[in-house]
Amino acid sequence: MKKILLLIVVIIVWLSANNETIAQVITAKEQCAKMGRGVNIIGYDVELWKDYSKGRFKESYFKKIKDAGFSTIRINLFAFSGMDSTYTLNPKWLETLDWAVKKGLEAGLMVILDMHEYNAMADDPIAKKEMFMSVWKQLAPRYKDQPSDVIFEVLNEPNQKLSVELWNTYLVDAIRLIRETNPNRTLIIGPGNWNGIESLPTLVLPEEDRNIIVTVHFYHPMPFTHQGAYWAKDFKDLSGIKWTGSKEEKAEIETKLKVAADWSKANDRPVFLGEFGAYDKGDMDSRARYTAHVARTAEKFGFSWAYWQFDSDFIVYDIGKEGWVMPILNALMNK
Repeated sequence: MKKILLLIVVIIVWLSANNETIAQVITAKEQCAKMGRGVNIIGYDVELWKDYSKGRFKESYFKKIKDAGFSTIRINLFAFSGMDSTYTLNPKWLETLDWAVKKGLEAGLMVILDMHEYNAMADDPIAKKEMFMSVWKQLAPRYKDQPSDVIFEVLNEPNQKLSVELWNTYLVDAIRLIRETNPNRTLIIGPGNWNGIESLPTLVLPEEDRNIIVTVHFYHPMPFTHQGAYWAKDFKDLSGIKWTGSKEEKAEIETKLKVAADWSKANDRPVFLGEFGAYDKGDMDSRARYTAHVARTAEKFGFSWAYWQFDSDFIVYDIGKEGWVMPILNALMNK
């Protein structure tokens, strides 16, 4: 009897000493399922990143997001703008991020830290690699003790000069760095070419690291989703394009998203649809129909998702009117 009790004590002591080793009992698939329905937030809220008490996004919105039916927030981080010449993140910028993480978790939301500097990385990835790695050198240890509901997204939409080949080397370096302090943290990583579904076969992940969720983005057909968008040169002058929800239109979306579903099954990697939506210049009925169909199709295939976005454009919440854009919210929540 004494030997049994001694063995139990030894096991308890061992478990306590190795808590970090056994902490990750939730799998990437379980994490992805738990993420469920999400929304992108605060990337373009410039004043907030200087002082979160002066931003457009208010503390009360975290609970509003949860109460509306969302499970996850994807925080879009323009970290380079928060760095000095030594690539050190500004304390005020970090204070804002600490606040957003804390309040998101308190509201019962999962929190994705999305490194959103895709344009800077695309322009000159070689010159920007040190900055890119410096972001994770600072964020990974800072949040290493956060619960598993905090997830790191290594880089949003690698593209252009950050080729698929170069991206496959960068992501390995970033994973290795993050794993030094966060061996059990769930990561989100997507393929090159703007996280395009068609580029999934080019994505090379460390086979032994299964705690990774793969992300794709979806804005097809872009003449509809980006009509009137001033930054989209091929679509900025378009208007009046409708999405009627015809059999052919629905089938086209399902066919394209099924490519990701098939890849997910073949590679045993869960999928997160990190962005989708239709720009505000389209007519509301078309936008709502489109949004609902993309969301339901993603769910049918077992993807978690995050709508683009809470504020700024493609909005689901009108800060000026302090209210939800109900056709979009209802479309997302299947009401």
